[in-house]
Amino acid sequence: MARVPAAVQHVLAEVMNPIRNAPRALIHRHRTHRTRRTPAAVQFALRPRPRSGPWTRAAGLVSVVLLGAWLGLLVVGDVRVPVGPMDTTMTLRPSVSGGTKINVSPLGALRLDSHVAPVRLDVNVDQLDPDRAAALVDHPERLSGLQDEVARDVGRGTLDLAVRSCVAVVTGATALGLAVYRRPRRALAAGGLALTLLVASGGTAYATWNPDSVLEPKFSGLLSSAPSLVGDARSIVTEFDVYQKELARLVTNVTKLYDATSTLPAYQPDPTTIRVLHVSDIHLNPASWKIIASLVEQYQVNVIVDSGDTMDHGTAAENGFLDPIEDLGAPYVWVRGNHDSRVTQKYLQGLKNVHVLDDGRARTVAGLRFAGIGDPQYTPDRSKPDGAEASQELAGARLASALRNQRAAGTPVDIAVAHEPSAAREVDGEVPLVLAGHLHREDMEVMEYGTRLRIEGSTGGSGLRAVEGEYPDPIQASILYFDRDSRRLQAWDEIELGGLGLTTAEVSRHLPKENQPGATPSPTGSGPSPTGSTPAPTAPSPTPP
Repeated sequence: MARVPAAVQHVLAEVMNPIRNAPRALIHRHRTHRTRRTPAAVQFALRPRPRSGPWTRAAGLVSVVLLGAWLGLLVVGDVRVPVGPMDTTMTLRPSVSGGTKINVSPLGALRLDSHVAPVRLDVNVDQLDPDRAAALVDHPERLSGLQDEVARDVGRGTLDLAVRSCVAVVTGATALGLAVYRRPRRALAAGGLALTLLVASGGTAYATWNPDSVLEPKFSGLLSSAPSLVGDARSIVTEFDVYQKELARLVTNVTKLYDATSTLPAYQPDPTTIRVLHVSDIHLNPASWKIIASLVEQYQVNVIVDSGDTMDHGTAAENGFLDPIEDLGAPYVWVRGNHDSRVTQKYLQGLKNVHVLDDGRARTVAGLRFAGIGDPQYTPDRSKPDGAEASQELAGARLASALRNQRAAGTPVDIAVAHEPSAAREVDGEVPLVLAGHLHREDMEVMEYGTRLRIEGSTGGSGLRAVEGEYPDPIQASILYFDRDSRRLQAWDEIELGGLGLTTAEVSRHLPKENQPGATPSPTGSGPSPTGSTPAPTAPSPTPP
């Protein structure tokens, strides 16, 4: 082989070396470039993220469980149950206060404080089944067993609802846990926690179950349907004893509202019950007369008691406002308030069917004996003169003295009436019940010596004063149920209508504790009166409601 001259080899080396070293140069440049970028961008991205604390992870898991359980209940957590002649839907819903809500669309709803737990039982009455209702009409003898049938239906539906709710809660929490964490173990933990929470809620509901809650339902919706749903005082006192049967009775009574042409028994007032409508502080609101007339008709009211402030300024020009009283359909018992003048009182004394109470004089109206005293103050400008409280107490003392005289004469008074509560408190121990107003809010209490004080809200929604605040005042009235023989209070309904611009209606049933089923009747004697008189032999000593 011919030898290559040294000069030529040198030239070839100069040409080939850069070519052979090019890949190494490129690799070195890439590594150098990547190293320069790593601290600013890549290394930050690869840095391990700080792990969240145990409390944060626990809070996140609980949130997933609650949201998943709620979604599960919304999707599949209801049961359609035929209850007697009606089709209903039972549902468990998350709730802060618990309880039971019976929706009777389109009439409204009944709410019962049946339990305290983070779940509420909703019972929706969907429709009346025509065939089953017709069977009841054709075979009236089946009505006697309808209550037991409804109780069985409710029991089966509740059991089915409990099982389905467990499945819905566990499925919803597990599915959401899997979607959020993407780990089967964490998803199963979410489902287990959801089941634990549901069981704990059920245990809490069981521990706080109040079977007597149905004795004091709260009805909202169409006011005209309320008495048919809550029943009458006599039946509530003597017949309601077990929660399931009471729920069954309420659901059964709805058939009367859906099928007006059937021969199912209609609501009838108990003939042994005296119904008293207590109103107060109308303050020249003309809408009050229509409301009062409607209540008188719907509740079959025997007598109306007005505890004052019917007027606003008590002038003679306002007297024509009082004329509708003659056509309300029931006797009207009235005492003077601080917005009512002597002119107002004289005008009312001239109206037919009106009984004005003053100076402790007693009247027997609709089987009950009333006595009252007018407000000693006349302050239409809402002023409070010096000595106002003392004058109220003096008026109350005069009324208490008149009550003692009535008892000594053998004609004891059943109900005393005064406008201001400070005057009404002076008759404690002298009468079973005293009615008042003035405060524009409802209240009920049993005073120290056994007399029950009932303060009525404003049946006129505070009149023109309703627009002074941010929200309008509600219109309030009460139906008081008395036993015709003992002439003692058996129950009362608090009625509240939304104020100006509102259309809500709510009726709440209440019972004195001594009238609860199984309660020991309270003695008829009373403790000594605050004035030091002898105990009244007929005065009650009830316990607070």
